[in-house]
Amino acid sequence: MDKTFDDASAAVADLPDGASIAVGGFGTAGVPWALVRAVREGGATGLTMVTNNCGVNGAGLALLLQSGRIDRVIASYIGSNKEFARQYLAGEIEVELTPQGTLAERLRAGGAGIAAFYTATGVGTMVADGGVPLRFGPGGETLEVSPAKEVRRFERHGRQQEFVLEEAITTDYSFVRASIADRHGNAVFHASARNFNPDVAMAGRITVVEAEQVVDVGVLDPDSVHLPGIFVQRVVEAREVVQ
Repeated sequence: MDKTFDDASAAVADLPDGASIAVGGFGTAGVPWALVRAVREGGATGLTMVTNNCGVNGAGLALLLQSGRIDRVIASYIGSNKEFARQYLAGEIEVELTPQGTLAERLRAGGAGIAAFYTATGVGTMVADGGVPLRFGPGGETLEVSPAKEVRRFERHGRQQEFVLEEAITTDYSFVRASIADRHGNAVFHASARNFNPDVAMAGRITVVEAEQVVDVGVLDPDSVHLPGIFVQRVVEAREVVQ
């Protein structure tokens, strides 16, 4: 099946208001620039974004923040993204902060059909105990906080240890950027641009791969494929880096 679309706008033309989208990238590496721009041009709003960081100042998902398209974010950190921090503290968006490795595993688990898993990361902190502010009010008051999560003890390396239950993540759409993809969606990532992209791709009901180069089926060495096409529904070529 040829999964290619003419351009990024065509690949996301059916994106509705209120959709959830997992987006690959770490900082500026492996970010699906063209797909993010296409969403901004398309006008969908009230979006939930699942991503390591919600863009950087003036680039990537920060463009959707600036245009007021995002309502909720599940991410690992805010970092130096001033607009992300401003909207969170002003109560304009809801933010669920999740440890970075836990976020990656929640996405992978969602794609693997695993409902939830136990991890030691976050035990003894507000990640497990609850109380992390999710949304602030306009006056800086806390309107909503994260709930406490289930914690159980398991034997590990001969001793009892506590683990917190984390739920998997699945989304309506997933956007990733690859170096090369074929028309069936098999994709190869370059160096550190691989980062969250394979896990993000697995979590989406509709996964769109933005590739610098699209090749015919059979060109890629099967042993070099990082993302099998079974996880991909749409492919678009975007040679230039679009911010």
